[in-house]
Amino acid sequence: MKPQRVKLGDLSVGFVHSMAAALEEAGQCPGELLERFGLDAARMAEPQARLSIPRYMRLGHAAIQQSGDPALGLAMGRLSRLGHLGLTGVCAAQAPNLREAARALTRFERLYASNYRGQSSFHEDSKGAWLRFYSISPYNAYNRFVVDSILAGWLSYLGQLAGSGIRVEKVEIEFPAPDYAERYAEHFGCPVEFEAGANQLRLSLDTLATLGREHCPSTWRQLLDICERELLQLTRTRSLRERITQLLGPLLHGREPDLEEVAARLQMPSWTLRRKLAEEGTQFRAILNETRRDLAMAYIRDTELAFGEIAYLLGFASAEAFQRAFKRWSGSTPGEFRRAQRQAG
Repeated sequence: MKPQRVKLGDLSVGFVHSMAAALEEAGQCPGELLERFGLDAARMAEPQARLSIPRYMRLGHAAIQQSGDPALGLAMGRLSRLGHLGLTGVCAAQAPNLREAARALTRFERLYASNYRGQSSFHEDSKGAWLRFYSISPYNAYNRFVVDSILAGWLSYLGQLAGSGIRVEKVEIEFPAPDYAERYAEHFGCPVEFEAGANQLRLSLDTLATLGREHCPSTWRQLLDICERELLQLTRTRSLRERITQLLGPLLHGREPDLEEVAARLQMPSWTLRRKLAEEGTQFRAILNETRRDLAMAYIRDTELAFGEIAYLLGFASAEAFQRAFKRWSGSTPGEFRRAQRQAG
């Protein structure tokens, strides 16, 4: 069996600071929990230290259980600080206004968090903008808090930049209203729609034009240049295969993308893509199958997702089709593979 090449993602250990602060606010000591997850003081102080997405989700679930508060993610967001985002946060803190800050937070997200499922985005129009967090469905007890903490964190970051609370026009959330649904309206101070098409905040033109209180033009430009260089270094790929593998994650959900769609994303004719892959000694179908295989192994080993949910994330028509494919790839069923991985770990 080939080793896994695709990672589900990771994020800066800076995110753990707001989780620890939320536990302390709830009257709980976070020390023992963080130690259990290998997050001692030395680890938290490592430059550019990262935590895998699956491990972060398990940590968050454990923190919610310890606190007894299913809405802990909202408190985490409220207690988030720009410095927790590393270089990107320091850069955004120098933005001339909230519009530029939102652009920086999304453009340079890869410097503090990377998820194979997608990346955050900023959608502007004539009346304002949506600050959008990508879908991480299917939702469960291990990942709803992530959406809560990200959306609430954005509100906190922008408020820090403005020097006061800011007004959000609307919040939309993909998952159904949880038992603590009333907490959202209290936190955001605006209408909140559940089972929406995206996870996002709506910001007005006036809010976007709010000046950043720490803005220094020369420092802002210098930090932008540094972030651009870091992003270029981080996202540089060596082959067309790698670019396709990176594209497939968000495209797989519930369906199987084809070569024509991927070629369009790469802005080249499909025949050109087919020829270039042949020059690299591979084919689109081989890359698709290898990506699915590597992702399947990562999802089964590192998450608590049901096999039907994994089948959806990998674009299979049914759980049965996924089970058959996995048996071909690994020689074992998904259940056998998960049990073996749990016993080995």
